[in-house]
Amino acid sequence: MNSTKLNRATEKVLLSTLNKLLEPYTYEFYRGDSFQVYLKPKELIESLQIALLCRTAAIKTPAEDPATPCDLRTSIGIGTISGTVKKLASAKGEAFLLSGRGLDSLSKSQAHLVISIENGQPNALRHGFELISAYTDSIFHNITTKQAEVIYQLLRGKSQTETVKTLKKSKSTISQLANTAKWSEIEWILLMYKNLINEIK
Repeated sequence: MNSTKLNRATEKVLLSTLNKLLEPYTYEFYRGDSFQVYLKPKELIESLQIALLCRTAAIKTPAEDPATPCDLRTSIGIGTISGTVKKLASAKGEAFLLSGRGLDSLSKSQAHLVISIENGQPNALRHGFELISAYTDSIFHNITTKQAEVIYQLLRGKSQTETVKTLKKSKSTISQLANTAKWSEIEWILLMYKNLINEIK
């Protein structure tokens, strides 16, 4: 979202950051500012954290107009696939259908995240993922560029002390930004997400 409002140099930096984040996985960029990522079952537990890393990478990117910051719409589809995944553009299966439909639904709403799971799974799981999506959106709705810088580092596994050194800011500033960005709630969301993933049969 709003990537066309970034200058070329800034957009290049953002795309480079996203490529580095996604390097361990199977992914493809298309139409310039859209991309798709495929995670194998053993990697699925990391999917929300990867999505939030990409989202904070976008939000922390300085926009020419602060009123229109860069952001991502993200659809996570959890389900089966058909055959071997060679090219994501032509990949088939329930996971890809769910992801695509979810992304279409986001373009018609104010939400930026949707997590869909295939039929046959317990309703409790479905409702759990819906709650996580809504809660995450509520947290990220007003997150600032400076807050996103801190959350990005914490999502990468850095401590607040390491983030102080990386961003060259005071300990109190980093702590305040982490708190106002609701880092403790984000940690809880990621834990709940992993618990739900482990419940999938």
